[in-house]
Amino acid sequence: MKVILTEKITKLGNIGDAVEVKTGYARNYLLPNGKAMRFTRENVALFEAQKAELTARQEAAKKSAESNVDAVKNAKLHMIRQAGDTGQLYGSVSTRDIARMLKEVANVSVESAQVMLGAPIKSVGAFDTKIALHPDVIVPVKIYVAQTQDEIDALVSGKVLTFGSKKVEEEVVEENATEEKAVAKSEEKTEETTTDAE
Repeated sequence: MKVILTEKITKLGNIGDAVEVKTGYARNYLLPNGKAMRFTRENVALFEAQKAELTARQEAAKKSAESNVDAVKNAKLHMIRQAGDTGQLYGSVSTRDIARMLKEVANVSVESAQVMLGAPIKSVGAFDTKIALHPDVIVPVKIYVAQTQDEIDALVSGKVLTFGSKKVEEEVVEENATEEKAVAKSEEKTEETTTDAE
Protein backbone atom coordinates (compact mmCIF):
# COMPACT_ATOMS: atom_id res chain seq x y z
CA MET A 1 0.00 0.00 0.00
CA LYS A 2 1.29 3.46 -0.88
CA VAL A 3 1.05 6.11 1.85
CA ILE A 4 2.20 9.67 2.51
CA LEU A 5 4.11 10.03 5.78
CA THR A 6 2.78 12.78 8.04
CA GLU A 7 5.82 12.50 10.34
CA LYS A 8 9.37 11.24 10.13
CA ILE A 9 9.64 7.50 10.78
CA THR A 10 13.00 5.79 11.31
CA LYS A 11 13.98 3.44 8.45
CA LEU A 12 10.92 4.46 6.46
CA GLY A 13 11.18 8.11 5.46
CA ASN A 14 10.73 11.80 6.20
CA ILE A 15 7.56 13.84 6.51
CA GLY A 16 5.86 14.14 3.11
CA ASP A 17 7.55 11.06 1.58
CA ALA A 18 5.34 8.72 -0.45
CA VAL A 19 6.37 5.18 0.46
CA GLU A 20 5.21 1.62 -0.20
CA VAL A 21 4.47 -0.34 2.99
CA LYS A 22 2.81 -3.62 3.85
CA THR A 23 -0.98 -3.28 4.00
CA GLY A 24 -1.16 -4.63 7.58
CA TYR A 25 1.49 -2.17 8.80
CA ALA A 26 -0.42 0.73 7.22
CA ARG A 27 -3.88 -0.34 8.45
CA ASN A 28 -2.85 -1.42 11.96
CA TYR A 29 -0.21 1.17 12.84
CA LEU A 30 0.47 4.07 10.47
CA LEU A 31 -3.08 5.14 9.54
CA PRO A 32 -4.81 4.74 12.96
CA ASN A 33 -1.96 6.58 14.73
CA GLY A 34 -2.02 9.49 12.28
CA LYS A 35 1.53 8.80 11.11
CA ALA A 36 0.51 8.50 7.47
CA MET A 37 -2.41 8.94 5.06
CA ARG A 38 -3.39 6.88 2.02
CA PHE A 39 -1.75 8.03 -1.21
CA THR A 40 -4.59 9.55 -3.23
CA ARG A 41 -4.82 12.73 -5.28
CA GLU A 42 -7.12 14.27 -2.64
CA ASN A 43 -4.74 13.36 0.20
CA VAL A 44 -1.72 14.74 -1.66
CA ALA A 45 -3.56 18.10 -1.94
CA LEU A 46 -4.64 17.84 1.72
CA PHE A 47 -1.07 17.10 2.80
CA GLU A 48 0.27 20.10 0.87
CA ALA A 49 -2.32 22.32 2.61
CA GLN A 50 -1.34 20.96 6.05
CA LYS A 51 2.41 20.64 5.43
CA ALA A 52 3.41 23.74 7.41
CA GLU A 53 1.29 22.68 10.40
CA LEU A 54 2.61 19.08 10.31
CA THR A 55 6.22 20.30 10.05
CA ALA A 56 5.69 22.65 13.02
CA ARG A 57 4.16 19.77 15.03
CA GLN A 58 7.18 17.59 14.13
CA GLU A 59 9.59 20.28 15.35
CA ALA A 60 7.64 20.64 18.61
CA ALA A 61 7.79 16.85 19.12
CA LYS A 62 11.55 16.93 18.53
CA LYS A 63 12.05 19.74 21.08
CA SER A 64 9.91 17.85 23.60
CA ALA A 65 12.03 14.74 23.03
CA GLU A 66 15.26 16.73 23.46
CA SER A 67 14.00 18.06 26.81
CA ASN A 68 13.71 14.45 28.06
CA VAL A 69 17.20 13.32 27.01
CA ASP A 70 18.85 13.97 30.40
CA ALA A 71 16.02 12.26 32.31
CA VAL A 72 16.39 9.14 30.16
CA LYS A 73 20.22 9.16 30.33
CA ASN A 74 20.18 9.42 34.13
CA ALA A 75 17.36 6.88 34.66
CA LYS A 76 18.42 3.86 36.73
CA LEU A 77 16.99 1.01 34.71
CA HIS A 78 17.49 -1.74 37.29
CA MET A 79 15.29 -4.83 37.02
CA ILE A 80 15.14 -7.55 39.64
CA ARG A 81 14.03 -10.85 38.12
CA GLN A 82 13.96 -14.52 39.12
CA ALA A 83 16.69 -16.58 37.45
CA GLY A 84 18.09 -20.11 37.47
CA ASP A 85 21.53 -21.33 38.64
CA THR A 86 23.05 -20.46 35.26
CA GLY A 87 21.76 -16.87 35.21
CA GLN A 88 18.97 -17.64 32.71
CA LEU A 89 15.81 -15.68 33.53
CA TYR A 90 12.49 -17.33 34.21
CA GLY A 91 10.80 -15.42 31.42
CA SER A 92 12.38 -12.38 29.78
CA VAL A 93 12.63 -8.58 29.83
CA SER A 94 10.80 -7.09 26.83
CA THR A 95 10.58 -3.63 25.27
CA ARG A 96 7.22 -3.22 27.06
CA ASP A 97 8.91 -3.83 30.45
CA ILE A 98 11.59 -1.24 29.67
CA ALA A 99 9.01 1.35 28.49
CA ARG A 100 7.01 0.79 31.71
CA MET A 101 10.13 1.16 33.90
CA LEU A 102 11.17 4.35 32.09
CA LYS A 103 7.75 5.83 32.93
CA GLU A 104 8.17 4.81 36.61
CA VAL A 105 11.75 5.98 37.21
CA ALA A 106 12.11 8.93 34.82
CA ASN A 107 8.46 9.93 34.24
CA VAL A 108 9.07 9.74 30.48
CA SER A 109 6.33 8.07 28.42
CA VAL A 110 7.51 6.00 25.46
CA GLU A 111 5.88 3.27 23.43
CA SER A 112 7.49 -0.17 23.41
CA ALA A 113 8.27 0.37 19.70
CA GLN A 114 10.57 3.25 20.72
CA VAL A 115 12.80 0.89 22.74
CA MET A 116 15.45 -0.36 20.30
CA LEU A 117 16.23 -3.61 22.09
CA GLY A 118 16.28 -6.12 19.27
CA ALA A 119 15.73 -9.44 21.06
CA PRO A 120 14.22 -9.74 24.57
CA ILE A 121 16.71 -10.04 27.47
CA LYS A 122 16.78 -13.63 28.72
CA SER A 123 19.69 -13.64 31.16
CA VAL A 124 21.16 -11.73 34.10
CA GLY A 125 23.66 -8.99 33.18
CA ALA A 126 24.20 -5.43 31.88
CA PHE A 127 22.75 -4.63 28.45
CA ASP A 128 23.17 -1.65 26.11
CA THR A 129 20.15 -0.44 24.18
CA LYS A 130 18.72 2.81 22.81
CA ILE A 131 15.51 4.74 23.34
CA ALA A 132 14.19 6.61 20.28
CA LEU A 133 12.41 9.56 21.90
CA HIS A 134 12.02 10.89 18.35
CA PRO A 135 13.48 9.63 15.04
CA ASP A 136 16.17 12.35 15.38
CA VAL A 137 16.64 11.98 19.16
CA ILE A 138 18.04 8.55 20.08
CA VAL A 139 19.42 8.08 23.60
CA PRO A 140 21.77 5.20 24.56
CA VAL A 141 20.87 3.56 27.90
CA LYS A 142 22.13 0.66 29.99
CA ILE A 143 19.78 -1.88 31.54
CA TYR A 144 20.85 -3.97 34.53
CA VAL A 145 19.03 -7.24 35.19
CA ALA A 146 19.78 -9.33 38.29
CA GLN A 147 18.19 -11.40 41.05
CA THR A 148 18.99 -9.03 43.93
CA GLN A 149 19.87 -5.38 44.52
CA ASP A 150 23.38 -6.48 45.62
CA GLU A 151 23.92 -8.16 42.25
CA ILE A 152 22.71 -5.03 40.45
CA ASP A 153 25.14 -2.89 42.51
CA ALA A 154 27.94 -5.28 41.51
CA LEU A 155 26.98 -4.99 37.81
CA VAL A 156 26.80 -1.18 38.03
CA SER A 157 30.31 -1.08 39.52
CA GLY A 158 31.59 -3.15 36.58
CA LYS A 159 31.92 -6.56 38.23
CA VAL A 160 31.07 -9.74 36.32
CA LEU A 161 28.60 -12.08 37.97
CA THR A 162 29.54 -15.75 37.94
CA PHE A 163 27.12 -18.61 38.13
CA GLY A 164 27.51 -22.37 38.45
CA SER A 165 27.44 -22.76 34.68
CA LYS A 166 30.72 -24.74 34.51
CA LYS A 167 29.47 -27.22 37.07
CA VAL A 168 26.21 -27.61 35.19
CA GLU A 169 28.05 -28.08 31.88
CA GLU A 170 30.32 -30.73 33.48
CA GLU A 171 27.30 -32.59 34.81
CA VAL A 172 25.66 -32.50 31.38
CA VAL A 173 28.89 -33.79 29.74
CA GLU A 174 29.12 -36.61 32.32
CA GLU A 175 25.47 -37.56 31.75
CA ASN A 176 26.01 -37.59 27.98
CA ALA A 177 29.14 -39.73 28.35
CA THR A 178 27.24 -42.25 30.53
CA GLU A 179 24.42 -42.41 27.97
CA GLU A 180 26.92 -42.92 25.11
CA LYS A 181 28.59 -45.82 27.02
CA ALA A 182 25.20 -47.44 27.63
CA VAL A 183 24.29 -47.14 23.92
CA ALA A 184 27.70 -48.56 22.89
CA LYS A 185 27.25 -51.57 25.25
CA SER A 186 23.75 -52.33 23.93
CA GLU A 187 25.10 -52.15 20.35
CA GLU A 188 27.91 -54.59 21.25
CA LYS A 189 25.38 -57.03 22.75
CA THR A 190 23.22 -56.77 19.61
CA GLU A 191 26.26 -57.56 17.42
CA GLU A 192 27.21 -60.56 19.63
CA THR A 193 23.64 -61.92 19.48
CA THR A 194 23.61 -61.53 15.67
CA THR A 195 27.01 -63.35 15.38
CA ASP A 196 25.82 -66.20 17.64
CA ALA A 197 22.67 -66.59 15.58
CA GLU A 198 24.73 -66.99 12.40
